[in-house]
Amino acid sequence: MLNSACQCSLVSRVVIFGGTHGNEMSGVALAKHWLKEPSELQRKTFVAEPCLANPLAVEKCVRYVDSDLNRCFSEEILRSPESESDPYEFIRARELYQKYGSGSCLYDFIFDLHNTTSHMGATLLRCSADDIMSLHLANYLQSSSGSQSMPCYNYLIDIPKKDNVYLQNIGKHSLCLELGPQPQGVTRADVLSRMRELVNCGLDFIDLFNQGKEFPSFETDIYRVLSRVDYPRDSDGEISAIVHSGLQDKDYVPLKPGHPIFTTMNGEDLLYDGETVVYPTFINEAAYYEKKVAFISTEKVHLKVPALKLETGAEHNGTLQ
Repeated sequence: MLNSACQCSLVSRVVIFGGTHGNEMSGVALAKHWLKEPSELQRKTFVAEPCLANPLAVEKCVRYVDSDLNRCFSEEILRSPESESDPYEFIRARELYQKYGSGSCLYDFIFDLHNTTSHMGATLLRCSADDIMSLHLANYLQSSSGSQSMPCYNYLIDIPKKDNVYLQNIGKHSLCLELGPQPQGVTRADVLSRMRELVNCGLDFIDLFNQGKEFPSFETDIYRVLSRVDYPRDSDGEISAIVHSGLQDKDYVPLKPGHPIFTTMNGEDLLYDGETVVYPTFINEAAYYEKKVAFISTEKVHLKVPALKLETGAEHNGTLQ
């Protein structure tokens, strides 16, 4: 796999989405700023386009209005006939798909900016194991963007395209930046600054690629989703135990069999009863209570990634697209 380079076509259309969730404020603030002052997004070979993905949710400072927009990009929703009874986010998902993801409008690269209340650092989330360009971009961010206070983690939700319901699904290549901890409806300067740095570094990578730079093969560790773990619940479906203090804020820290993961109001510890070491993520994420997720279990996987280069004959002509 490492012996031959993966060839990808020129990246001329890039969009940066903020506000896919209207109360995740780093992306909201950056998208609003770039819509007014887009010069920061200009590179030699392209200009990235900023977009507020869910403007009504942003206006109300809520995650969503009727339905989680970042779960509305299934083929069923995107291709279904419009109805007056459709949730707002169904309508908005179709609008975004028509503008950025369909036919001749297909964008080459999508950045989707998110915040989490969990201690996830700078998580570089991908939905396709086969997207070699996004893997190289993630590796470039890990090696080039610094910041020991908020390290980068390479994260994979491996989903077949036909089953992908996320905004990433509409682009040719894509990367979600998931930064935290940051409370909902709050902007933290350090988190916003780190997100801005990563976006600009990502745009630099794409610009270098368009100019013909070949990126060598490399090896890396990624965190691949295994399962979603719900809170313990009583017979009425109510949460009966909370995340244990020994697990709280331990995203990406190895969880071994027998370690406590929940504690009841009576002080009883509930232990992890799995047989293998896993890596919990999105621990006690505020937005996931409604999704019945206390944390997402991942495994660490070592990958060998082939070199990346611009496909033959696709060199950029030196003018903006």
